[in-house]
Amino acid sequence: MGNRPLLNRRLDGLGTTIFAEMSALATATGAINLGQGFPDTDGPEEIREAAVRALREGKGNQYPPGPGVPELRSAVSDHQRRFYGLSFDPDTEVLVTAGATEAIAAALLALLEPGDEVIAFEPFYDSYAACIAMAGARRVPLTLRAPSFRPDLDELRAKITQRTRLLLLNTPHNPTGTVLTAQEQSAIAALAVEHDLLVVTDEVYEHLVFDGEHLPLASFPGMRERTVTISSAGKTFSFTGWKVGWVTASGPLVAAVRTAKQYLTYVSAGPFQYAIAEALRLPDAYFDGFRADLRRKRDLLGDGLRAAGFEVHQPQGTYFITTDITPFGEKDAYAFCRALPERCGVVAIPNSVFYDDPDAGRSQVRFTFCKKDDVLAEAADRLRRLAG
Repeated sequence: MGNRPLLNRRLDGLGTTIFAEMSALATATGAINLGQGFPDTDGPEEIREAAVRALREGKGNQYPPGPGVPELRSAVSDHQRRFYGLSFDPDTEVLVTAGATEAIAAALLALLEPGDEVIAFEPFYDSYAACIAMAGARRVPLTLRAPSFRPDLDELRAKITQRTRLLLLNTPHNPTGTVLTAQEQSAIAALAVEHDLLVVTDEVYEHLVFDGEHLPLASFPGMRERTVTISSAGKTFSFTGWKVGWVTASGPLVAAVRTAKQYLTYVSAGPFQYAIAEALRLPDAYFDGFRADLRRKRDLLGDGLRAAGFEVHQPQGTYFITTDITPFGEKDAYAFCRALPERCGVVAIPNSVFYDDPDAGRSQVRFTFCKKDDVLAEAADRLRRLAG
């Protein structure tokens, strides 16, 4: 095969994800895994039973419809109206995907041409960089800086060029926990309209806002026809392995994303789609209780991290806490996280891997708090060894 590299050069440097690496480290060392964001308990029993019922009744055991089963598309449409007052036609403006990850990939592959520029907040979820690269586009980071992690809107304006095609936003933001305000989103919307930009918004943590309010960008003036809104069931209902996500957008945008999506997985998660249709119709008490429980876990782990000596940046949303390790005299988050399982029996994620400018996040470490209370308490107890 000669000297030609096997991996497409667009994916150079995008090897094994940090999540796989750190989860493997947790398994090898028996450490508590506060790295990868998955719960250690399942979601509502009635939703799990709905999936079992669908399996037994033969719903979705064969290929479901390409856009998603009608029951789920209607439930997604109703959810957007119920929570945000947004109206989407379930037949033409809703698309079901294999989790939000596929939705992001399909949207970027469909909407970008080689050479286009995409502005994204950094630190960014690692699939963003890979999907932009696979589309042949160029990512342009807008850095969210500690301790506030707010976007500099003047800097955003300055980064828009003739080649800018799309803004890729994530609110509530992983890993920093920032929730964009109405004023910030209004300014972003005005820029998108002024420069005729498309926007893809990753809103998977929409029901995990502890401080502030989640407002879909599509609800702002001029954004309904230019925004692809993405969410998923995994984070809201604690069934991350089911991989059920969705896109809501105008008909032409959904048609474009569907064109790319159909050649990725075509369809997925047939029986689970019926179960998530029921989940989205759960009463407000479920969503309120879920949010309150995670807020309590945030505070439990946050207090433990502070007691262990970390500088803690309080998240407004998601189920991650960003910390700084400089109080320990440490500066390299990656080296710190590699050594942490042996030192304390805990696994975390170095935020530096989510930056194009690793210096901006070199001393930041992310912990997840979507775990049982006793697991969080034990992790906090183990981390206190660092202070000794």
